[in-house]
Amino acid sequence: MKKAEIKLNVELDENNVPEVIQWSSTDGETSDTLPAKAMFLSLWDAQYKNSLRIDLWTKDMPYDEMKRFFYETMQTMGDSFLRASGGDPMAEKVIGDLRDYCAHFADKMEVLEGEG
Repeated sequence: MKKAEIKLNVELDENNVPEVIQWSSTDGETSDTLPAKAMFLSLWDAQYKNSLRIDLWTKDMPYDEMKRFFYETMQTMGDSFLRASGGDPMAEKVIGDLRDYCAHFADKMEVLEGEG
């Protein structure tokens, strides 16, 4: 059995606000520790049937980047759900609705301004 380890290191200021987020993986393209400005970590607790989450961002993350991070996270959540559904037609319809909302979010928050 193959195993991989993902490490997260968070440096906090005196008010417990993240100043630095770094991560590394034993199964990535590089084993170097890499910086990040934000992270969403979601885990499923099968025993209690609920999500466990850690949402962190550094205090110097620009608002425009945060908006883009939310947009891209919503898009990739749709991709993940579609793969997990195994081709369920209802899932495909709902993901279409999510894509429409992502486009609305991007428009209202001016996420994709100046691109393509």
